[in-house]
Amino acid sequence: MDTSSTLGRAELVRVAETVAQEKGISAEEVLDAMEQAVQTAARRKYGLEHEIKAEIDRRTGDIKLWRVLEVADPVEDHTRQISLEDAQARHPAAQIGDQIYDPLPPIDLGRIAAQSAKQVIVQRVREAERERQYNEYKDRIGEIVVGEVKRVEHGNVLVDLGRAEAIVRRDELIPRELFRPKDRIRAYLYDVRHETRGPQIFLSRTHPGFMAKLFEQEVPEIYDGIIEIKACARDPGSRAKIAVVSKDSSIDPVGACVGMRGSRVQAVVQELGGEKVDIIPWSPDPATFVVNALAPAEVSKVVLDPEAKRIEVIVPDQQQHIAIGRRGQNVRLASQLTGWDIDIVSDSQDRERRQREFRELTEMFMESLNVEEVIAQLLVTEGFTSVQDVAYTETEELAEIEGFDEEIAEALKERAQAFLEEQEQNLRAEAQALGIAQDLLDYDRLELPVIVELGRKGIKSLEDLADLAGDELVELVPAAGLTAEEAGDIIMDARVRLGWIEAPSAAPQDAEAGEPVASGEGA
Repeated sequence: MDTSSTLGRAELVRVAETVAQEKGISAEEVLDAMEQAVQTAARRKYGLEHEIKAEIDRRTGDIKLWRVLEVADPVEDHTRQISLEDAQARHPAAQIGDQIYDPLPPIDLGRIAAQSAKQVIVQRVREAERERQYNEYKDRIGEIVVGEVKRVEHGNVLVDLGRAEAIVRRDELIPRELFRPKDRIRAYLYDVRHETRGPQIFLSRTHPGFMAKLFEQEVPEIYDGIIEIKACARDPGSRAKIAVVSKDSSIDPVGACVGMRGSRVQAVVQELGGEKVDIIPWSPDPATFVVNALAPAEVSKVVLDPEAKRIEVIVPDQQQHIAIGRRGQNVRLASQLTGWDIDIVSDSQDRERRQREFRELTEMFMESLNVEEVIAQLLVTEGFTSVQDVAYTETEELAEIEGFDEEIAEALKERAQAFLEEQEQNLRAEAQALGIAQDLLDYDRLELPVIVELGRKGIKSLEDLADLAGDELVELVPAAGLTAEEAGDIIMDARVRLGWIEAPSAAPQDAEAGEPVASGEGA
């Protein structure tokens, strides 16, 4: 490609094939790049203002040139346009918008033009090679690749994959792991990105997917799809948990992953630099799955809060440190594995808390209903937690409590209702004293205790409420137990009612949207 004659003979096609073979791309892409180079050189000779098309004959290597003219009426640019009359003189069927190809004589590429053409070809070939690399490796995301360490820069390891170069960033390496040039390295391909300097291939040895793929290589049942890996969680270089389930009831998924005398799991552990791996049987029941994930700790009972995706796990006192693990590692990995927030509580802590709650509720009933301790304790034992529970429970149901009769039940209901009425009167009086506007008092998405609590903190009208952010409302009335989503919904509703914004028409109304927010006694 050093002389003009190189670009004018059949040898050009052979050059294209040689370059294509070296770079791992198609000869067609190289010839396209050559055509682009010839077009660039021709425009330098005939004028950059012209639109020029070059074509290389794929068999003979002959180069043909045309000036491209668009049929227009009127003609605004004579270098790129041709009138309809002149176009039809050459081609009677020509219409406005068509393109006319005006043949140009072959050009004798000089040294500078040839050098320029060479640069264009090199650039286009490089772009085609980058595109080939990107397309090849983007389809391999999620695979383990093997390469040779090329060099180490600032803790980052550059890996030669043969047809491309990849990088393992320092934070994607297992702690205390050292690699030197020429070392073989296995890693998980987790991302391929288009960047100005070419496709960037990112590898990881800390990604949970790396461990999952290692198990797939070691355990034929996983590769065959008989055993499925449901979740992975890792503390790289220290400990990991993997949840598995078998689609064949006759195959034990944990045993299959462990292997004969631990051979399969040990192969994975060795690759992970001694990382201890707990293999957990997966369960569709969240409580069972969490209990399994906390192994080797024993669990007494669990309490689920599905809305918050939180689970409280009660364990024997002597098992608490095992359940939590060193620096909280065991419970943290179990939480990552299951997707639930896990609170570990010992039996003694749970017992103390229940006794404290029992005492507090007993005292509350004694004070609110003016009853003796034994009656208050009976109510708490039966699961009553508020005065509202007593006020709105049927008399017959109350009378069924051991030690109660209809007379006691009726008296308790009357006292509960009187207490609530008195409480409401006191709250309304306070609301008036605070100067809370009627539009906020009439707002049916919040109960009176919550409204008064807002009034105490300076929120005294529907406008004041609508001006808040969701997290502000949650912080102002913690006793209401609002989630950020509920608080945001209440504020948006207030803005709609004030006419600040339009009601969303596409979203169907929530069946519970009009329900008032429940609040605690002390809100």
